[in-house]
Amino acid sequence: MKKQSDKIYTLIALIILFLFVYFAQNKLDAYKIRILNLGAIYVTLGVSLNLIYGFTGQFSLGHAGFMAIGAYVTALLVLPPYYKEIIFILEPLAWPFTVIHAPFIVALFLSGLVAALAAFVIGLPVLRLKGDYLGIATLGFAEIIRIVANNIPHITNGALGIKGIPEYTNLWWTVGVAVVTIYIIKGLINSSFGRALMAIRENEIAAEVIGINLTYHKVMSFTISAFFAGVGGGLFACLLTTIDPKAFMFVMTFNILAVVVLGGLGSITGTVIAAFLFNFFLEYLRPIEAGFNLGPLNFPPIPGLRMVSFSVLLLILILYKQRGLMGGIEFSWRGFFQLINRIFTNKKPTEGSAS
Repeated sequence: MKKQSDKIYTLIALIILFLFVYFAQNKLDAYKIRILNLGAIYVTLGVSLNLIYGFTGQFSLGHAGFMAIGAYVTALLVLPPYYKEIIFILEPLAWPFTVIHAPFIVALFLSGLVAALAAFVIGLPVLRLKGDYLGIATLGFAEIIRIVANNIPHITNGALGIKGIPEYTNLWWTVGVAVVTIYIIKGLINSSFGRALMAIRENEIAAEVIGINLTYHKVMSFTISAFFAGVGGGLFACLLTTIDPKAFMFVMTFNILAVVVLGGLGSITGTVIAAFLFNFFLEYLRPIEAGFNLGPLNFPPIPGLRMVSFSVLLLILILYKQRGLMGGIEFSWRGFFQLINRIFTNKKPTEGSAS
């Protein structure tokens, strides 16, 4: 009975989200829509990284590499064949990329599959490593992808990148993919597979003793995580409409990692909140670089002040919320109504004492 009511509440929440997306897509200006789009893409990327890092305990820094794979696959699939002949200046595009063309949804799905395949191939040997060593190995993989993309101009157009990618990404796509990602990852976490992942995170030796196949679970977690990173990369490419190897440098992985740590390791709710806060702060701090007045004080334009201010904000948040914004707590309808009830009951005595 309780599960039935939870499903009804979730359905109502999805209808409200649908109405919000409809309003935002039709009423907000392009700048605000882009921030919301980036926030939703970071939800997909953050929740997927949380699966391997937060829930499985494997420190991975390779998300930018999987994003790059997804972005290039999507770009090559959605670009019309006649336009590919125009933009590949350094070297002609290699066959069969010259003739293949696919709808956006198919391109996104294939982007995820190619990224997942790459993760499966490198995951088998790399996931034998632990901790910092695994982080360095996956970071090396992301750098290899970026350098390879820079040096195969007959597929990626080299350092010039691919321009004029159709702008298919909108709020319906980004929010829709984010909701599907949360639904699938949450389902995995609540299954026996997810409990095995958390057992590995807590103690690998104990998990192995009770019969959990470490290699299988680690590689599957890594592969699923890379699938959604590839899809996120495809959305990213069709939002910016241009990609090049520089877009997938280490700073991209750092941004996703910051979202996961800020939201709280192993917290999907925290990751969702942190993804939007991260992008809002990053964008709305831009005016301070142009100089501003604070009372009688006049601050001149200082290039880079935005990132300094942003880093200070992150530092303060991490110092006061060491377990992340949500501290490992997940959203639930029961908790939500308990919070509402607590606010209501706390308010009552105050009103009584006043009278």
